[in-house]
Amino acid sequence: MTTIEAATSPNAGASRITHTFLDAITMLRRNLLHMVRYPGLTVFVIGAPVVFLLLFVFVFGGALGAGLPGVDSAGGRTAYVTYVVPGILAMTIAGTAGGIATTVAMDMTEGITARFRTMAISRASVLAGHVLGNTVQAIIGVVVVLGVALLVGFRPSAGPVDALAAAGLIAAIAFAVSWLAVAMGMAAKSVETASNTPMLLLLLPFLGSGFVPTDTMPTWLQWFAQYQPFTPFVETIRGLLLGTDAGWNPALALGWCVVITAVGYAWSMAIYERRSVR
Repeated sequence: MTTIEAATSPNAGASRITHTFLDAITMLRRNLLHMVRYPGLTVFVIGAPVVFLLLFVFVFGGALGAGLPGVDSAGGRTAYVTYVVPGILAMTIAGTAGGIATTVAMDMTEGITARFRTMAISRASVLAGHVLGNTVQAIIGVVVVLGVALLVGFRPSAGPVDALAAAGLIAAIAFAVSWLAVAMGMAAKSVETASNTPMLLLLLPFLGSGFVPTDTMPTWLQWFAQYQPFTPFVETIRGLLLGTDAGWNPALALGWCVVITAVGYAWSMAIYERRSVR
């Protein structure tokens, strides 16, 4: 009788959501502690975009900046700093996918995920902890890269509202990419495969408007570059931080975030139910 009353109680759903939320926070704390105790991966994930930023600004910036529309050769590097930083920020988020996929694959192969399944915790919270932890790591990486970009001459013109909108979009992109990376890590046959598969995401900012305008690419590549997710991501961040015309890109960026999150969640949960016990 008690069981029937609990199942039919109007508070049962709210209680279940509360327990799932608390379990997810516990798993988030576990992932944050993992980041602190094993900082090597975090340093690499955050440090690599900084190296790319310095490389593109001080090695390639003069030549690539001179090729931007309306820019003369004397101001090439300065113009390129302004152009490339949104692309580097998007690359920073994509670069975190390899780390989380590797961590998820290690949990799968070492039996930790299987152990979690035997415990009285929400199944969705196990994966949500990974996603939230990686989202936090991506935001920290974006802040560090943005700080270095300011030191090398990046000067955004965004007001408080646009800056807040840019921060929200960056968090949404990181959240979506994290769900997809979790699914990649769970689908991988080995830890090595899990560390390499997300490299495909890292290439997308290069195959879009992150580093050069898409109209400078071959015609056959322009179609892919204009419609793949990272081009609206970059153009929306660029529009919010620099006041450039973003057109329909904000709507496309939010749409891609919803689609990637839904695909990543459905894919990872399906694998979790089927393969988490090895």
